[in-house]
Amino acid sequence: MIGLDELPPLREVVRAHGLEPRKSLGQNYLFDLNLVRKIARATGPLAGVTVVEIGPGPGGLTRALLGEGAERVVAVEADQRFLPALEEIAAHAEGRLTVTEGDALKLDLAAVAGGGKVRVIANLPYHIATPLIIAWLKAEPWPPWWEALAVMVQREVALRIVATPQQRAAYGRLSVLAGWRSQASLLFDVAATAFTPPPKVTSSVVRLVPRAEPLPCSVELLERVAASAFGQRRKMLRQSLKTLTPDPLPLIEAAGLEPTSRAEEASVPAFIAMANRLAALEARRPADSA
Repeated sequence: MIGLDELPPLREVVRAHGLEPRKSLGQNYLFDLNLVRKIARATGPLAGVTVVEIGPGPGGLTRALLGEGAERVVAVEADQRFLPALEEIAAHAEGRLTVTEGDALKLDLAAVAGGGKVRVIANLPYHIATPLIIAWLKAEPWPPWWEALAVMVQREVALRIVATPQQRAAYGRLSVLAGWRSQASLLFDVAATAFTPPPKVTSSVVRLVPRAEPLPCSVELLERVAASAFGQRRKMLRQSLKTLTPDPLPLIEAAGLEPTSRAEEASVPAFIAMANRLAALEARRPADSA
């Protein structure tokens, strides 16, 4: 890594800056260089790519992303304690690292990234991982500002992202949204023992690539249908969907399902069909009531 090989090992950086991980923020460090490089390569070659990294901490993955040839890394960090360590990396990165202080849930990450070929590669803080991924999947206009995501999350969350009706226990609202707008795959697991301190769960790295032309559907209505169906997943759709409309049979018929079907039996296209049928019904209601 040109210019970066002068930096001290990450363990020394953590010790020198007094960066004890905070359990309340879900902070766990990865010191394994081979592992962070594997994560950095998860979306393919990085030449010409801007990478947005959320929660870089002391900068282990940040160094790997620069070392793998990213044209620019934008590191978004909410914990001020890490900023001096990250700025030390920036001083050796020949202008390729921008450190942005702030809450990733509140920042306009598209504006922070600045356009061009943008990927998100990050060891996401567990407590914000799901809302961040949902926000990225709901981005408008579509295709979104990012061309790929490779993020480390709790394995439970990873399984929910990639689940299909064949994995009923994990299949849910997040699965439907991810399956509709992206091609999601689980790349590999990371044992708790790889972290310092070790968390109580296994982690997984998932990759999401946006579909250029997902089936037409309203994000808001798809979320409503999925929330209604999975909110009462033990009930048949003819019952659970009554929170949306007094007579849910037209929605179920539009999806080609039986009234006795349950949420976990409905494919992503079936959910889209139900959402689109709901849109048609709601569009007629003002005229019907006039």
